Amino acid sequence: MVLWKDDYGVGIPDIDEQHKHLFDIANRISELLANELLVDKYDHIVAVLNELREYTIEHFAAEEAYMIEHKYRKLLSHKALHHDFIEKIDAVDLNQIDNEQNLYLKDILNFVTEWLISHILQEDKQIGGLSEQ
Repeated sequence: MVLWKDDYGVGIPDIDEQHKHLFDIANRISELLANELLVDKYDHIVAVLNELREYTIEHFAAEEAYMIEHKYRKLLSHKALHHDFIEKIDAVDLNQIDNEQNLYLKDILNFVTEWLISHILQEDKQIGGLSEQ
């Protein structure tokens, strides 16, 4: 389980709610990994990856619109980090998933949680005070 902590809040209610939803998706990946009764997880993996990709694109667009509205000076570098995340999700070879489903789930869960937490704490926290400037 990937638990939301108040420390992850950036002080922008809409963005914090979107981040919490991304944590929910990560938790569904964790639950899928832990489900020993489900022998073939392929369709579930594809579905959660698609949801992760689509919701993340929506979230990144909202975050970037906020940064544009508040004239955030690091917009381009922040946007590049978002692009890299989507590229990583797009690079998933669905043919490889079928061979080692649990190993793949572990890898994607680690990537998503590590990226999400470090991105929020190191990058998104910087946009939290923009409305006060």
